[in-house]
Amino acid sequence: MRPTTRARWSIVVVAVLAALLPAVSSSPVAGAAVATGPTSVTSTPDPALVALAAAVRAHAPADVGTTTVGLGGWQVASTADDHGAGGAVSRVGYPTRGWLPVRPDDAGAPGTEITALLQNGVCPHVFFSDTMRRCFGTQTTGRETVARFAVPWWYRTTFATPARSGHVELVVNGVVGEADVWVNGHEVATHDEVTGAYTQHRIDVTALVRPHGQNVLAMKVHPNDPLRMFTVSDIDWSQIPPDQNTGIQFPVQVRGSDDVALDDAHVVQDTAADLSSTRLSVLGTVSNSADRPRRATVAAVVVPPDDRTEPVYATTEVLVPAHTSRAVAITPADAPSLVLHHPAVWWPYRMGGQPLYTTVTALLSDGHVVASTTSRLGIRTVSSRLVGPSTLAPDGVRQYTVDGRPIVLRGGGFQPDLFLRYSAADTDQQIRLLRSAGLDTIRVEGHFMPQDFYDRMDAAGILVASGFSCCDAWELPTDQPVSAPDLRVLGDSAANLARVLRDHPSVFTFQWSDNNPVPAQERVTLAAFHAEDLDVPVIASAENKSTPRLGPAGEKEGPYDWVPPSYWYDRTHTSYADDPSLTNDGGAWSLDSEQSAGHTVPTHDSMNRFLSADDQRRLWQDPTANQYHANAETGTTGYAFGTLANFDAALRARYGTWSDLDGYVREAQLANYENVRAQFEAFILHSHDAASPSTGTIYWMANKGWPTLLWDLYNADYDQAGSFFGAQEANRALHAIFDPATGTVAVDNLTGSGVSGLSVTADVVRPDGTVLDRGRGAVGTVPSEGLRTGVVHLTVPAATAPPQRATTYLVRLVLHRDGRVVDRSTYWYSTQADVVDWPATLGNPQATMVRYGDLTGLRDLPTATVRMSSTTTSAGGWSRTTVTLENTSPRATALFLRADVRRGRADGAPYGGDDQVRTATWDVDDVSLAPGERQVLTATYPTEDLQGAAPVVTLTGWNVRSAHGRG
Repeated sequence: MRPTTRARWSIVVVAVLAALLPAVSSSPVAGAAVATGPTSVTSTPDPALVALAAAVRAHAPADVGTTTVGLGGWQVASTADDHGAGGAVSRVGYPTRGWLPVRPDDAGAPGTEITALLQNGVCPHVFFSDTMRRCFGTQTTGRETVARFAVPWWYRTTFATPARSGHVELVVNGVVGEADVWVNGHEVATHDEVTGAYTQHRIDVTALVRPHGQNVLAMKVHPNDPLRMFTVSDIDWSQIPPDQNTGIQFPVQVRGSDDVALDDAHVVQDTAADLSSTRLSVLGTVSNSADRPRRATVAAVVVPPDDRTEPVYATTEVLVPAHTSRAVAITPADAPSLVLHHPAVWWPYRMGGQPLYTTVTALLSDGHVVASTTSRLGIRTVSSRLVGPSTLAPDGVRQYTVDGRPIVLRGGGFQPDLFLRYSAADTDQQIRLLRSAGLDTIRVEGHFMPQDFYDRMDAAGILVASGFSCCDAWELPTDQPVSAPDLRVLGDSAANLARVLRDHPSVFTFQWSDNNPVPAQERVTLAAFHAEDLDVPVIASAENKSTPRLGPAGEKEGPYDWVPPSYWYDRTHTSYADDPSLTNDGGAWSLDSEQSAGHTVPTHDSMNRFLSADDQRRLWQDPTANQYHANAETGTTGYAFGTLANFDAALRARYGTWSDLDGYVREAQLANYENVRAQFEAFILHSHDAASPSTGTIYWMANKGWPTLLWDLYNADYDQAGSFFGAQEANRALHAIFDPATGTVAVDNLTGSGVSGLSVTADVVRPDGTVLDRGRGAVGTVPSEGLRTGVVHLTVPAATAPPQRATTYLVRLVLHRDGRVVDRSTYWYSTQADVVDWPATLGNPQATMVRYGDLTGLRDLPTATVRMSSTTTSAGGWSRTTVTLENTSPRATALFLRADVRRGRADGAPYGGDDQVRTATWDVDDVSLAPGERQVLTATYPTEDLQGAAPVVTLTGWNVRSAHGRG
């Protein structure tokens, strides 16, 4: 939002709310105790409130009245370089020559110690090869051992006293590590108090700030220790940042207010199960720091998301004694118009729209506006239950319902930037990728994000599964009591997290991770959630564990390393008798909170950005070598993911050997696509099974906070490799699925309404183009989130086993709606199946194989000829490149065609080098075409990313010659 727009809105709100004053009483009352006046809701609201509602619709809202300033202008220095004491460092005029200036990120935070170094030119290209290690060293989770970061660092800034300065607070929204805090030469908090990455500390500095001139804030931030502190850690997802993210992740603010102030204003909804109505309650706290009682008026305006529905207006009065606070609630019992009939309902992406109501809550006292806050509200219901039990999961499986409709969670794990640098533009691009891949959910484990992140997920309709981290201090030991200081931090963390998450319709659940909470931890956490009105299902574990209060989680985890595509379809093996947590039981049943077949090999474009020539050589020549961009672990069994050995062994056995990097990358793209598609399709295919449905799969992970070879659907540079397009194909809104276990075709509907007029054609084809079987089936109507199975039955080649020679065959599916193609899929299979040693595999993060499948017959595919044409249109800062591909071969299937948009010359030749338009988001890619088939691919991207060059399209494929042309 431009500052001029914000300023214009503020003027409008102040003027409108000030006009309310003649209509309400705001005079001070002496000698009174506690009283509240009647709530006022009329059919003819005050004209000023009507004007306020109109202002909300005309401008982007901003808070006014109370002044809350996010501090910038930070300077950072290690205490090893500056030995000054806090009393001196926090005074005006302290010499800071040589300190590192830091720009806040898009969340308004100065960031971590490494962020400060990077901004000042230390360690350029930090993510290339092992540059980070060579610059900063290595660190494991726990006590800081890198000398540079094993000492406290100073964070220092200056600020002016807010215009409203009757009461001034310093607001510290958590620190990564712990911090001693000084203001103007005075220590106002110690690191024993300011601890916890997700706590909020509000420190009264009214007596210390200067009415005029500068004030100084200095924070001595002590090293982070995720095994001791309730903080941030990266577990085994990547290399550990050598500073362990020590620093300030969220903005530090100075809040100035009059003697009477409004805090914690929010809206609680009680929506009917049939969505016919919702009851809204506007809640908040009015505080009075004056020496006399004060009467104030709280006004609320609820503005619907469309102009055709009238806003809701309500006011109430509150009398607050001196130096106290009073909770205020405007409820439907007092204000019947807060019952909204037939409200606009918020739905997850694809199931409906994402309308958001706007609520402005204002506080008026002594003749002027002293505070107002603006919030968004999505009307939706969410619930969960256990379904089953079954022999696979005797405790039942977790199923979620959104707006009364059971939903199959198709998600991915989310990791922020490795150095916690928040970018709104980056979030927007990742949302475009998530939606393009058909994901409806992200799981954010242990990394809680700035408010802006959740706002954007609300608008996008992406569900957010939030929760605590595993494998660090958040998982408390069960054999010792929880200390009083730890309980305080746990309770404060839960309360602040509840305030951050509660207003967001995208946040639909909260859970602990691997381990269930100990009783004391559960008690303080749930009490804080209840007190702060976080009303979503809370789950005891991401595994199949339980607590007496929350009951069984009904979830499971794993695997994390290579398993064959057929693994996902398994519904007969469970380790419940030996391990009731159901860890690494990954077949298509229950809700799997994190699982994948491990490593992802990026495209050449992407790997050239972060892998050195030697890294790339080891990638295709030395599978047991540790890859820095996997993680630090070595070995090939158990929880060791630093090498690609298991992936490479399967790749070589199933697709054949390679002689160069090109051959390795070429095979890896097919393997990643095949495996990821199978994971999502298997869970969708069995989502309606009666005994033990597959209620969701969270791919581990959707993204990573740095360039990676481990666990991602799209890379940190937004690269979309085979893994991404495998997920995209499986999660299409309307999709035909081949079930290899039964030889049948199913059709699913992942939209928000029933779909009819569907039909499927299916072929079984040899590599030489010979059609072995053909089927056609009418589907009938498929309801929302529904599935039709057994639409077509196909006969596939008979199974073989060594020493009999295996053959490869293709299964091609085309889904039509009213005669128009809406989905096209090509599968490749071997008559020699992958055979898993289940007793050795259950409970382990990778498969032990009896025999691999044999897909080397794909090398026998004849060369296909593909005609390509493309056009680009631009408008409103966005470009759209449309690519039309047609297989003109008489018999050959054109397998795995990939298009890329590049910067190039007007004659259609790409520049070369790093010329890929990274932000191009494709509606379909990595496609396969039967002879005579034609398909249109579309990429959308910001026009500025062409950097003034002409758009050029390149085409590659498994059995086609590479080509390029003008976009």
